Amino acid sequence: MNPRVAVVVLAVGKYTRFLKGFLESGEKYFLVGLRVTYYIFTDNEQDVPNVTLSEGRKITILPVPSAKRWQDVVLSKMKWATVTIDKQIRNEADYLFMMDVDSVFHNRFGAESLSQMSAVLHRAFYKTHQRDQFPYERRPESKAYIPAGEGDYYYTAAVWGGYLEDMYRLVKYCYEQSEEDAKNNIEAVWQEESHLNKYFLYN
Repeated sequence: MNPRVAVVVLAVGKYTRFLKGFLESGEKYFLVGLRVTYYIFTDNEQDVPNVTLSEGRKITILPVPSAKRWQDVVLSKMKWATVTIDKQIRNEADYLFMMDVDSVFHNRFGAESLSQMSAVLHRAFYKTHQRDQFPYERRPESKAYIPAGEGDYYYTAAVWGGYLEDMYRLVKYCYEQSEEDAKNNIEAVWQEESHLNKYFLYN
């Protein structure tokens, strides 16, 4: 078995400066020996660096509009990922990871992460055991709302992945819930990360 892995990152505006470090460290540590496609959503195709990739690995550049706020950047990632998974990625991958482009790999990221769903505890809260300290969305008006007294962990949106179809459902969920919030003139406190944590808590 040689699974196909998709990695989705969004590099809009000044975020393209992080691509070189992300890609070079990924080639050194991320699922070495497996087939990986980096799907890069960007408004600056000319700024995507020329990085040497190992055999069986490639970069697919997907143009997207610019965003004015960083909050809009992270929310638009859910939109474009949902559309692209549906139209393209589901025919090209078995697993999918959503990652922040300003991430850098420092050690082996191995095949044991290839499961139905993988997520990472937020580094600021992984030792926290008091629910009221997690930065969940606590406003009932938001679709990301988690009532006080609920929740066991707080996950980062910087790295999460799993079976492609399971990830599609999760990414689509985050996108649709964010859209519902926007219709009601509210934005979850930590954008897609808030919706992600609600999904993990109740599913």
